[in-house]
Amino acid sequence: MNFCYILFSPFLGKFYTGITQESLETRIQKHNSNQYGKHRYTAIASDWELFLSIQADSFSHARRMELYIKKMKSSAFIRKLKEDPELLLNLIHKTKT
Repeated sequence: MNFCYILFSPFLGKFYTGITQESLETRIQKHNSNQYGKHRYTAIASDWELFLSIQADSFSHARRMELYIKKMKSSAFIRKLKEDPELLLNLIHKTKT
């Protein structure tokens, strides 16, 4: 399966947006154990938790969603995605192609 996911670190009070074809549990565990390297953004904290996951039709669709969310540069937008199903559906539809 392909996912665009958003993690939240209570320690940092920040979000991280990524994509994966792995299970989300495995991905989060890898982020929290610094398996992606100690110089990566997620290595700053080890308390990342899943905030939101969005299933995508393909890996490229997940990537388009990731880039759109990152382009917004807004934690308020990320919080609204979780609260507003219509906004989330609009994102999925807008990034299909």
